[in-house]
Amino acid sequence: MAQGRITIVGAGLIGRAWAVAFARGGCDVTVWDGVPEVLARFGGLGEEMVRGLEEAGLLEEPAAAVLARITTEPDLETAIAGCDMVQESLPEELAIKREIFARLDALAPADAVLSSSSSALLPSAISDGLEGRARCMVCHPLNPPYLIPAIEIVPAPWTAPEALAKAEALMRGIGQAPIVMGKEIDAFVMNRLQGALLKEAFDLVGGGYATPEEIDISIRDGLAMRWAVVGPFETIDLNAPGGVRDYVERYAGIYEALPESAPPAASWRGEVLDRIEAERRAALPLEDIPARQHWRDRGLMELAALRHARNRENSK
Repeated sequence: MAQGRITIVGAGLIGRAWAVAFARGGCDVTVWDGVPEVLARFGGLGEEMVRGLEEAGLLEEPAAAVLARITTEPDLETAIAGCDMVQESLPEELAIKREIFARLDALAPADAVLSSSSSALLPSAISDGLEGRARCMVCHPLNPPYLIPAIEIVPAPWTAPEALAKAEALMRGIGQAPIVMGKEIDAFVMNRLQGALLKEAFDLVGGGYATPEEIDISIRDGLAMRWAVVGPFETIDLNAPGGVRDYVERYAGIYEALPESAPPAASWRGEVLDRIEAERRAALPLEDIPARQHWRDRGLMELAALRHARNRENSK
């Protein structure tokens, strides 16, 4: 387990999930939010997450021990005193990020890493002009990070290698799987991959080739079954007798020809969105989304428990 003092800035959904991830990994966590009502709600919601992990067998110690490492603090200066890393999880607006990073840079210990959970804003845009910009970066999770281990660590052009190394070590120490990017790019890695898949999905629905549910089946009950165990490069490495080069020699022509038969590009708005939304709302009314989110997270816990047991068995 890791050791360290972590400050979570923002007690919303992502901030709560980060607090649980760090505390489960052994860190002492202080949570701050500028909205008292949001901070007041943190305790019960965070405890629910931790108790769920305990029920799923995903804790190495009692839930009470994990919860004891999490505290809330309404004063920002007090919250970040002595911390090793700040994980900011405020709303996705550049002005908000820049304002809070300026405050963090002025108040945080000189050797503390300053990281944002931003899913789209570049770290250079967030930290430009700060005196301590060399310690600033983005650590972008997939939600929720206490169940999904992949983390994108994204440097600005001026982020110091030692700051990246410190963030990577902390993430590995709490059980995350960091992707340390060589440089920043819009949407980072995971959203660019997701965006490519979603573009094709919208185009296939728009062209009348498949329904939204059939697209979901192709991923949920098809490709994702493999991708939950191995990634796309290992998939093709295992799918040809001679490995990845053999696969490319056999099948590259199929993929290279795909643009010639590509369906017309569909707008993500308008008629195609109307069709997708109508099917989704028929399957899941809006008021049932919170319950379905809970169902999803329980499924992620079961999958995480299976992966954890399998990895432990493989390490023997």
